[in-house]
Amino acid sequence: MNQYLESLNPYPFERLNGLLADVTPADKPPVPLSLGEPKHPAPDFLIEMLADPTFLRSGVGTYPPTKGLPELRGAISAFTHRRYALSQAPDADTQILPVNGTREALFAFAQVVIDATSPSVTLIPNPFYQIYEGAALLAGSQPMFVNCSEDTGHCPSFEDIDADTWRRCQLIYICNPGNPSGAVMDMQSFQDLIHLSDEYDFVIASDECYSELYADDEAPPPGLLQAADVLGRSDFRNCVVFNSLSKRSSLPGLRSGFVCGDAHYIEQFLLYRTYHGSAMSVHNQHVSAAAWNDEEHVISNRAVYRKKYAAVLEVLSDHWPQSQPAGGFYLWPETPVDDLQFTRKLLAEQNVKVVPGQYLARDTPTGNPGRNRVRLALVATVDECVQAAERIAAFMSNGQYR
Repeated sequence: MNQYLESLNPYPFERLNGLLADVTPADKPPVPLSLGEPKHPAPDFLIEMLADPTFLRSGVGTYPPTKGLPELRGAISAFTHRRYALSQAPDADTQILPVNGTREALFAFAQVVIDATSPSVTLIPNPFYQIYEGAALLAGSQPMFVNCSEDTGHCPSFEDIDADTWRRCQLIYICNPGNPSGAVMDMQSFQDLIHLSDEYDFVIASDECYSELYADDEAPPPGLLQAADVLGRSDFRNCVVFNSLSKRSSLPGLRSGFVCGDAHYIEQFLLYRTYHGSAMSVHNQHVSAAAWNDEEHVISNRAVYRKKYAAVLEVLSDHWPQSQPAGGFYLWPETPVDDLQFTRKLLAEQNVKVVPGQYLARDTPTGNPGRNRVRLALVATVDECVQAAERIAAFMSNGQYR
């Protein structure tokens, strides 16, 4: 048995189920705001592709290539080129690898990058996506959490990390826009991290799965490849980006994403993936190429999220004032009482389910940055989100959280 399995922590939703196991929900239709699973309808033109019998028959007679079809790698290259205004498109043959969603890739990548024969640390933003921690632990590296609090604009701040820690660091995960805060790192922060990587030779894994959901069409979030390109690093040395169609195109069930960056790590990651049989189906590769090549459905998707934010925040304005974050589809507000108590009471009184913030973070010497916060995922329909907001407003104004 792998000795590292014992070090894994329960997943946040497992803990949430335990927390709520003895709570009787209010006698109202349930509104789950807990799981970050997009609920918008998938784009029609992609569903039509999948429904075409000729198309379906065309891809079942051969094994799909782990490296990905040239059409898909080309579409991904074109997407990153136009999205980040890169000086040149990433090499579709050496700098891009299609994957079965970012979750699988973010985990597997650590197994490739981390050298378990020497003690190491993996730096992780706190709060964080649980996969980062599990990936580090199972690769034999010690997770070290970098708090993202209101004081740091909910972005990781690396100023207090000492040189010895940087020397032991082999991998760092970042998430931009952040989950759960929706905060966006600026270009200078990316570039500072790249310079630290130059000095200490660690790999930067940038999870950018929320990159296409942002508040201002005139100010899309910057990305790691963009920062490297501005510095004249077209080889993206030590920089690897992860993205997917789950949030961008409301296709979480397609399990389609990509890894792009340093050709050395892409080559090694391809070798690893070839051995554990993780090729994306040919059908999904063709559909994915069509999705990456189209921007109109993404613009429409963003517009729906903005509509939800506007409607929900208007309802909450007099009872629990908040603002739309720069990116993502979450709200990350402070709670008037302990976040565990708040979560239990909200389900009991209003049958609205949220995630307590402390379950999305770890305790550190300077505290748990998720404590006394909750995450609300605005993934349901506009009407359902407004209904949830109205119930939460009543919950807050009546003091039901006590």
